Amino acid sequence: MVHSLITGGAGFIGSHLTELLLQRGDRVTVVDDYSTGQPSNLAKVASHPNLQLIPSDLADPKLIHALSEEVDRVFHLAAAVGVALIAKHPIQTIERNIYPTQLLLTALRQQHEKGRSIPLFLASTSEVYGKNPKPIWNEQDDLVFGATTKPRWSYGASKAIDEFLALASHRETSLPVVVGRFFNVVGPRQTGAYGMVLPRFIEAARSGRPLMVHDDGSQIRCFAHVADVVQAVVRLVETPTAAGKVFNIGSDTPVTILQLAQSVRDIVNPSAEIRFQSYSEAYDDDFEDIRRRVPDLSRIRQTIGYTPTYDIPQIIRDILDSQNRSPNT
Repeated sequence: MVHSLITGGAGFIGSHLTELLLQRGDRVTVVDDYSTGQPSNLAKVASHPNLQLIPSDLADPKLIHALSEEVDRVFHLAAAVGVALIAKHPIQTIERNIYPTQLLLTALRQQHEKGRSIPLFLASTSEVYGKNPKPIWNEQDDLVFGATTKPRWSYGASKAIDEFLALASHRETSLPVVVGRFFNVVGPRQTGAYGMVLPRFIEAARSGRPLMVHDDGSQIRCFAHVADVVQAVVRLVETPTAAGKVFNIGSDTPVTILQLAQSVRDIVNPSAEIRFQSYSEAYDDDFEDIRRRVPDLSRIRQTIGYTPTYDIPQIIRDILDSQNRSPNT
């Protein structure tokens, strides 16, 4: 039985990954401090005999070392998440993104030196591309961050440091590391509390509140269902040729935020109002946004044959069904 460690396993993506691995027959250990994850995300598998849940952060070197001696592979998803959280708490963003990754990589390198080579999936983000002006981003493109006086860039910069640390571990010690850059992953159990746009729109439409579109709504994004994404994550870790590489993971079908709001309104509540809100009202006066975010998926297609299977209407209906079933939304 393969023993998988998932950091941040009670979060949105982590909980779906936990369910998938348990279904596959893994033994799964989840470490989560519930800063953004929730115990309820794991309600379906809470009593599963192969699940161990450790309510802790990752700042404890002794815990990380002990776990590294037990597990066969690691999915490192724990991180600060959400534009709203990042804008308000940049110190927390930087510290929570870098230090645990450093501890984890140190422990895995020590195991590697003992002859136990433990594969690591490092969850990164499309935010690392920053303000790169290219219309479609591939994994070799330059990272173009804004000024250090703009807090939102702290997230992308800190995750880029994580990538450098992970890839350096592969380069220097052959540690089997795979880096995945997520592009707007959405689906059931995702909350709008930290600025995630799609659940925020659906929650508003369900309750009869206006759908608040930031700026003019012409920002372009691509939305991928979490079910497609976690399947890709597992396949990448199980593909030896993926080690030492970075992969965009998501959808490459672009949609404007205004079009997204209109789709949500049409499916969820045709009478819902769409309103526009400035960035300064939503966040702060020095907030900077990325106007277009579209990934090149050539590398992941060539490596594991990845193809997203959900379109926007299917994703909206799936999230809507999930919110309707949940007593907390």
